[in-house]
Amino acid sequence: MSVDTAAAVAERFKELYGAEPEGVWAAPGRVNLIGEHTDYNDGFVMPFALPHTAVAAVSRRADGVLRLHSADVGGGVVELRVDALEPETDRNWTAYPSGVVWALRAAGHAVTGADIHLSSTVPAGAGLSSSAALEVVVALALNDLYELGQKGWQLARLCQRAENMYVGAPVGIMDQTASACCEAGHALFLDTRDLSQKQIPFDLAAEGLRLLVVDTQVKHSHSEGEYGKRRAGCEKGAALLGVDALRDIAYDDLSSALDRLGDDEEVRRLVRHVVTEDQRVERVVALLESGETRAIGPVLTEGHASLRDDFQVSCPELDLVVAAANEAGALGARMTGGGFGGSAIVLAEATDVETVTKAVEEAFAAAGFTAPRVFEAVPAAGARRIG
Repeated sequence: MSVDTAAAVAERFKELYGAEPEGVWAAPGRVNLIGEHTDYNDGFVMPFALPHTAVAAVSRRADGVLRLHSADVGGGVVELRVDALEPETDRNWTAYPSGVVWALRAAGHAVTGADIHLSSTVPAGAGLSSSAALEVVVALALNDLYELGQKGWQLARLCQRAENMYVGAPVGIMDQTASACCEAGHALFLDTRDLSQKQIPFDLAAEGLRLLVVDTQVKHSHSEGEYGKRRAGCEKGAALLGVDALRDIAYDDLSSALDRLGDDEEVRRLVRHVVTEDQRVERVVALLESGETRAIGPVLTEGHASLRDDFQVSCPELDLVVAAANEAGALGARMTGGGFGGSAIVLAEATDVETVTKAVEEAFAAAGFTAPRVFEAVPAAGARRIG
């Protein structure tokens, strides 16, 4: 994050609001290395933060007014009253920052208003948590300015509540926690049940490896029905199996659990994915901790097959990335994020990046798909003040 970025966002704030901001903050998007659709099942996830961030210049107000502006969305400053914020009444981008203000106030924090200018380099709709970055950067800024004393994981919880209750998207806790708590050069092993965290060293460059993000340019939206259907199906499976969450089904007991579900094929598929995916996270942690980074590649590919076949949240573009990359010599690949579009990740030797990238681009052209955006993912720092 450059000083120039902070200065530019602060300068635009001054143009909009007529005064210098009290500070500038940044919060990153994230890539999930492994552990998809496990977070709302109390399971394990393993995200890391991207260098791409949402940046906010912010000042407090004492008059109950919330003014919002985004460099990335057309239109002028949006003015709201903090005591009039109501869940699920806003269908615009403003729901994310205003939802955070609502969640903070609902939790008893005396936030009396703010002027906020936002600018983000996190690709929207690409499965890289652009919405969580917006939420976390606003939460961190208000936490600092109002001296609320909340830790990163607590802010993540408040942001999740904002997205669940205010925006109306049934997301788990992973995205917000990744944005708030990740460390540079590490992946975050997170237990979403008790929010315990472990930073796992993940320095790919030192091992001659690269992780590519392939944005398929197929947009997705979590608040649409398919995500909610799968979450409801997982909850149905847990209820039928008599457990609080699918996290409670041990991998070794999966076969008997599936037998107990009888002929409900849809629920069986969802349960099988979640239980095997939790085990894949534990396998990746063990491999990274033992220095066997290349060996995680096949686990990523295995995870994609489960998301495609059992959870059924992939799409032709994501499947093509995985197939083309692996055929071109990648160590492994899978879709990342909620699915139905968005991005895939590809683990490759540094020397193979050009070959793999070209293979994916040529496969997309041959299929008549929109050209993908390919960039390297480098594990970056979590949310912080930058100005």
